[in-house]
Amino acid sequence: MARLVLLRHGESQWNLENRFTGWVDVPLSPRGIEEAKNAGIKLRNFIFDRAFTSVLQRANETLRLVLDAVGQPNIPIDKDKALNERMYGDLQGLNKDETAKKYGDAQVKIWRRSYDVRPPGGESLKDTAERTLPYYEQAIKPYLLKGETILVAAHGNSLRALVMELEQLSREQVLELNIPTGAPLLYEMDKTGKIVEHRYL
Repeated sequence: MARLVLLRHGESQWNLENRFTGWVDVPLSPRGIEEAKNAGIKLRNFIFDRAFTSVLQRANETLRLVLDAVGQPNIPIDKDKALNERMYGDLQGLNKDETAKKYGDAQVKIWRRSYDVRPPGGESLKDTAERTLPYYEQAIKPYLLKGETILVAAHGNSLRALVMELEQLSREQVLELNIPTGAPLLYEMDKTGKIVEHRYL
């Protein structure tokens, strides 16, 4: 049986400061480092065949800390911008509370959670899915169909796009989907790629 573990990076410095991060390459916060180490502890019984991550340091560092914790620092790792966080455009670097005061809570929620509404100058979740899902199909899924155990360390929205596809969520359901930092999400699949079980560890 194939196993896919999706892991959102640990808390970043801008998560801590409540800022829109997107493609800005900010580091993990001290708490984020601990979250990544704790995720590694939860995954100690797994033997990963390979890992995938974005090109942003908060995901790369999370992956490194996890692989060190599980004693598998040298497995094959593929880094690709297809797994990068959604690009938040003009909102990048802005405080989320201040942005809500300026534009209204409802508008900011639409920008953050909706499927196909873009923030000014940025990507919608649909745009993110259009780069993340083909990469998953071409680069990751073939290994799952071979029965491998795969770890993907990425971001809230690239993972939301993947979860939406894996669990066949509607646009309404994805509006409420939030993936916590540093919490491994396990999917177990049969040899056809069908999900048998999924749960947070």
